Amino acid sequence: MSDHPELAALSDDYARFGLERDAVREWEDGARTDNRAGSYEWWYFDAHLDDGAKVVVVFMNKDLGAAGSPLSPQLRVNLELPDGTMSNNTIAIPAAEWSAASGRTDVRMGPGNRFRGESLREYRIQATAGGLGVDFTLTSEVPAWRPATGHMLFGPERDLEFNWLPSVPQGAVRGSYTIDGVRHETTGVGYHDHNWGNVGLPKIINDWYWGRGQAGPYTVIASFITGAEKYGFAEIPIFMLARDGRIIGDDPAKMTFERDGAYTDAKTGKPVAGIVRYTYVDDDDTYVVTFDRERDLVRNPLTKDLPWLKRAAARLIRFDGAYLRFAGLLTIEHHKGGQVVETFAEDAIWELMYFGRARVTAADPSLPGRRVARKRH
Repeated sequence: MSDHPELAALSDDYARFGLERDAVREWEDGARTDNRAGSYEWWYFDAHLDDGAKVVVVFMNKDLGAAGSPLSPQLRVNLELPDGTMSNNTIAIPAAEWSAASGRTDVRMGPGNRFRGESLREYRIQATAGGLGVDFTLTSEVPAWRPATGHMLFGPERDLEFNWLPSVPQGAVRGSYTIDGVRHETTGVGYHDHNWGNVGLPKIINDWYWGRGQAGPYTVIASFITGAEKYGFAEIPIFMLARDGRIIGDDPAKMTFERDGAYTDAKTGKPVAGIVRYTYVDDDDTYVVTFDRERDLVRNPLTKDLPWLKRAAARLIRFDGAYLRFAGLLTIEHHKGGQVVETFAEDAIWELMYFGRARVTAADPSLPGRRVARKRH
């Protein structure tokens, strides 16, 4: 645990940010920054499709590693086909072709690329990058939610912000993706969130695990954020569990986080947990949410998409941040009175973002940990 918890924490000061404790409003998913140097913002969408494909789309006003730059939009469109073939595409968009409305979700990045929403209920995501195009509609099935204010504050003045709004924790997806000139119509289950801040993430965060998924009647969003070394590696847990579209648990004080099966990723040099587990205890009810890695989708240094001059500068300051995305099995167990009363499992995608230098903690042993065989139900 951190020796300086006051220097990094999730804020519950709703008045400061003009927010309501029990309601998320449409304007919150509109533009929250003015794109100036030092700020960043992105709108994210992913979907698990019924034909077995998985898609991720991100509209970003800047690359993750370049918050200090002026407006320099990037569009990311990633697809995993049912046979496991990957298509990962990132393109730069001229700043003059970027626009993001305030008061509502409507982000445009050049001709044909648009991320727009209506009343936090229905979104349309249209994007083309490389030889891959997507056109999906996402309809909310679980209401918009945020952890407290959604504002994570850092520093003695609590003025450095990393902010997060899961606008659609789970929704129904319909639409199409087009690859190599072939259009595929499909449906599925999707998710959308929105992030923004006023300081480069490597300055405040060492690493985070983040995952979301659906299994049986349950929907989960879970994250464990570790602050930068200057903030004592402060830990910020985030958790939301819904059943049948109704949120039944979101108090981070009731959650514990575990890593298991630790290893060092050969490409990035970062410590990775093969299994991450979130346990939520609420009186007589305990929910155990486990993400069990089966394969890697992305293993990239964060400098990969930077121009060569910025890559060289990153090497000079020894910045070696990395982004890893995994696919595997999500298992949700409900225990009551010490007995397992429900178990559901489904495919899921989750990520490890690692800005800091590789570190091993007591919860992340250097030797491989115990692997738990989990059955699909």
